[in-house]
Formats: sequence, C-alpha cells, structure tokens
Amino acid sequence: MQFDDVIMGRKSTRGYLDKPVPRELIEEVLKLAMRAPSSMNTQPWHFHVITGEPLDRIRAGNTERNLAGVPHSREFRTGRPFEGVHRERQVGVAKQLFAAQGIARDDKDARLDWVMRGFRQFDAPVCVIITYDKELADSDDTAFDCGAVTTMLVNAAWSRGLGCVINSQGIMQSPVVREHAGIPDDQVIMKAVALGWPDDTFPANAVVSERKDVGEAARFVGFD
Repeated sequence: MQFDDVIMGRKSTRGYLDKPVPRELIEEVLKLAMRAPSSMNTQPWHFHVITGEPLDRIRAGNTERNLAGVPHSREFRTGRPFEGVHRERQVGVAKQLFAAQGIARDDKDARLDWVMRGFRQFDAPVCVIITYDKELADSDDTAFDCGAVTTMLVNAAWSRGLGCVINSQGIMQSPVVREHAGIPDDQVIMKAVALGWPDDTFPANAVVSERKDVGEAARFVGFD
C-alpha cells in the first residue's frame, strides 16, 4: 500500500476471522511500529503479544470479574467522563456501531453483549498489551510516546492486511491481565490492541468514524 492508502483506508476492526496470525508477521509489524518517534529516544514501550490459551484465560477472567461487579482496576489514569463535544463524538460513533449491528436502544441484552465483546478483546486471535516502565510514570512524554507507537502499530498492521482496534476494556481488570500475560511489576499497563484478520461479513467493520475537518482542527498563523 501507499502511505495515503494506509492512513485513509484504516479503520477499527471489531470482528475477526478465526484464523491465526503468524508470529513472524507480528514481529514485522512491531519492527515497523518501533520506528515511531519518542522523547529523547527513550523508547519506553513494551509489547506483550498474547494468543491461544493465555488469551482465553484473560478473556474468561475479564468477563467473570465484570459480570460479578468487581470494580475496574485500570492502571493508566482515566480522567473525568467526557463532556460537551467530546461526549457528542463518543455517542456518535456508538450510534453508528449499534445501527450497523442492529442493536436497538432498549435491547439491554444485546448492548451488554456488545460491551462484553470489548472485555473479550473482540474475540480477536491476538491481543497486544502496551506497557511502559514504571519509573517513567510521572512523565507525560511517556504516555505521548506510547500513543505514537500504538498508532504506528495499527497502521503497520493495516498495511499488511491485518485489522486492529485500540481499547481499554481489555485491561480494565489489570490483575487478570498481569497474571496471565506475565507482565513484570516494574511496568505499567497502558492499553490493549486487538489484532487479527478482519471479518468482512461483520457489520461493524464497515463503520468509518467521522472526523472533523482541518478548518475546525487547525489554526494557521503567519500565512498569507
């Protein structure tokens, strides 16, 4: 693919084929992703690439704890709930997804099942957990750098025919993730990325989230 094809074509994938992803291909994607810039070349990121039985145990643990009402234990800060235009965008993409999946507003069972898909890593064959060194936890640059490498990861995956969706549901029950992924205590769990071959028959995979235009997002100073 050309660069523009990757950027303009990529979209979040929430339905996957039951088809394994070769380790060699994931390593190729990570090698590309790690060309992302980082503050002073600190490269604070770590990737925990999980599949098979360990991923199944994480899915089961996440599901059981959430259905049992166990409070979330996300390690990376969440901040306040979205308000204003940010909340409008959040609701907007949810409406797009529910419409694609045919989930009615009052269908509580279907809406719960959709939420639980997130805690199951969208049933993807691979989950990539992004962590960073705990000694850098007070640095905002570290979070910025990990965001950059995660963006590079999903774009690199798309260029190789793989779909991804960046999510937080999969790491909300951090003790489960830490145990079954074997994540060391000196790392902070930041984000999860579901990864696999897109299922083109899954309705939500056709959803393209809306973007504000450049005129709304950018100010140009000093130009004629």
